[in-house]
Amino acid sequence: MTSPGNRFGMASPSASTSSAAILLNRQFKQMQTDKDIPGISCGLVGDSVFEWEVMIMLDEEQDSLYGGGCFKALMSFPPAYPHRPPKLKFHTPLFHPNVYEHGEVCISILHPPEDDKTGYESASERWSPVQTPETILLSVISMLGSPNDESPANIEAGKLWREDRKQFKRRVRKCVRDSQENAFA
Repeated sequence: MTSPGNRFGMASPSASTSSAAILLNRQFKQMQTDKDIPGISCGLVGDSVFEWEVMIMLDEEQDSLYGGGCFKALMSFPPAYPHRPPKLKFHTPLFHPNVYEHGEVCISILHPPEDDKTGYESASERWSPVQTPETILLSVISMLGSPNDESPANIEAGKLWREDRKQFKRRVRKCVRDSQENAFA
C-alpha cells in the first residue's frame, strides 16, 4: 500500500522531506512555465528537486551595473523547506558587497527566521515560508542593482561601493564581460 506522502512516486525518508519535494516540484514547474520573470532560467541538478542550477541573464536596461551579465548559480534547498531558507551560491565570479568571495549570497530573506543576535535585521526581514524560488531570485536581481553596504559580505566590494564608485564599476564591468565569455562554456 502506498502512503499518502509517496502517491507521487517519490521515495523519501520523512513526511517533511516528501512535502518539501512536492512543493519544490510544483514551484519548479511554475518557474518553467512562468513568462513573467524574463532573464531567469532554472534546471534541476541531476534528479534532485532540492538542487537547482540557475542562470540569471540581466538585460542592460534592467540593471545598469550588472546589465548584460550571465551569472550561473546553485540554489540548494534544505529538507525542512519551506520552513528553512535555501542557500544561493554564484558559480560565476561576482564582485558585489552582498556576495561572499566564494559566491554565497548574503541577503536578509535567506537568513533563518529567528531573531538576529546582532540586532541588524528584524524578524520580518528574514526568511518566511511565503517566500518562493521566484521571489528569492527577484530579490537577488534587485540586490544586484542596489547593494546594501551597511554589513557587506565582501568587505572590499562594500568599501569600493561607498568610497570609489568608478573603481567599483570597473570591477563589475569586468565581471560582466567574464560572465558573457563563460556563460555557455
